[in-house]
Amino acid sequence: MSEDDNMEDYPTEIHDYLAAFEKSLVSVDEMLQTMMSVSRTELFQKLEPLEQAKLDLVSAYALNSMFWMYLSTQGINPKEHPVKRELERIRTYMNKVKEIEDKKKASKLDKGAASRFVRNALWEPNPGKEPTSKTPAKVKKRK
Repeated sequence: MSEDDNMEDYPTEIHDYLAAFEKSLVSVDEMLQTMMSVSRTELFQKLEPLEQAKLDLVSAYALNSMFWMYLSTQGINPKEHPVKRELERIRTYMNKVKEIEDKKKASKLDKGAASRFVRNALWEPNPGKEPTSKTPAKVKKRK
């Protein structure tokens, strides 16, 4: 079958969209090949638990997104399919992981340093001495 025959199978105005879609599919395929080249247990040994959760969530989200696209190509409305709820559920967990990361990045209060800062910032009178004013005394005006 020649390329001209393929051009007759679909409207020419969507050619650019289909070319971009094919390029995206090739990119996804390359990423999947890279991920599949390393065993899951070997990969998980190198990651911290939070990173493991992120990898699982991204994998599940990607898989469900591809299924969403498949449903669309089959003429099925994915918004009315259970895959929509699954994607929302995964997004909820992604947000929870993000909150955990943000809590880890948040600055911690050093109570000792804070108490020293406050103690040194407060004015303490010297016992036994008359308090001195730091403002100059008023000068009497001459008449």
